[in-house]
Amino acid sequence: MASVSVSAHLNKSLRQHYLSLPQGRQCQVTYIWIDGTGEGLRNKTRTLDEEPKTIEDIPEWNFDGSSTYQAEGSNSDMYLIPVCMFRDPFTLDPNKLVLCEVLKYNGLPAETNLRSSCKKVMEQVKEHCLWFGMEQEYTLMGIDGHPFGWPKNGFPGPQGPYYCGVGADNAYGRDIVECHYKACLYAGIKLCGSNAEVMPAQWEFQVGTCEGIEMGDHLWVARFILQRVCEDFGVVASLDPKPMKGNWNGAGCHTNVSSKAMREEGGLQYIEQAIEKLSKKHAEHIRVYDPHRGQDNMRRLTGFHETSSINDFSAGVANRGASIRIPRQVGKDQRGYFEDRRPSANCDPYAVTRAIARTCFLEEEEEEEEQSK
Repeated sequence: MASVSVSAHLNKSLRQHYLSLPQGRQCQVTYIWIDGTGEGLRNKTRTLDEEPKTIEDIPEWNFDGSSTYQAEGSNSDMYLIPVCMFRDPFTLDPNKLVLCEVLKYNGLPAETNLRSSCKKVMEQVKEHCLWFGMEQEYTLMGIDGHPFGWPKNGFPGPQGPYYCGVGADNAYGRDIVECHYKACLYAGIKLCGSNAEVMPAQWEFQVGTCEGIEMGDHLWVARFILQRVCEDFGVVASLDPKPMKGNWNGAGCHTNVSSKAMREEGGLQYIEQAIEKLSKKHAEHIRVYDPHRGQDNMRRLTGFHETSSINDFSAGVANRGASIRIPRQVGKDQRGYFEDRRPSANCDPYAVTRAIARTCFLEEEEEEEEQSK
């Protein structure tokens, strides 16, 4: 039996009694932010006198940054700036989840607040109507760090029957996956699909289509909801890019990208132009495609298990062993989108989408401005 948390054994029916109590006109608002690791999420809740209708109705707040790896104790107040609001699938309407940016005492973005710089870039490229879709892979783990459903002293059968599999011997933890899916739809997350992945206990959900900054907002809150659902079930959702050594697939966050020109007739030429630009910035992108400047992806991007080599850039039609994949249907239609398969499961979507937008749509303009000075 998988190792689950003690909280999973609490009486959930008793809990439901209290959650169903009326709360009048008041509203619980849960503030969510990225902590100093750049990977972890934190949250705390406050009461508002009435349900907020827009993000402007939600006040700024603060927290102790010395307890989230974001400040020293002698100057620890950090500011929470609400930026995006969702329905709360845990305490239900009229309660809200609110994603926040973090500012330091001097009003500047915290080091792990990558949304701020991403938003500036997305404003600069808004004429291109950039669409993103990100495929978030994750692995269900017991609290002992062992994959959920795996034998305690051994391994499950080799990879093969698990991808999009069905049956108790192939699908490990589907209850969690389906609860997460419904919770995201209730919240208003643009979650568009889900499937079991190649390694047993590994799953994926897809978020998109999202335009510009919306991609990072929706993926981060979808991750928060995943962690909360897993908390209820007493297990952990790991975003480690290579949770198990050996002949097992890693976990990525493949990023699909499309501009207005790419979606129009003859758009394949613009896809190819973007890929050419990305080929010249491979090392720079690897450094921002995981939170540790490529060290996490080094374990995953080996050239095996449906990955490219971290050292080489490649692209191809329908090639899942390439850095960039052009879907076969896109090649046939001569328009659509491309898939960057390099981002790791624990990437910051703000860093990934910002890098792609800058490389594909801004750098030439910046170079031309420099030359004209």
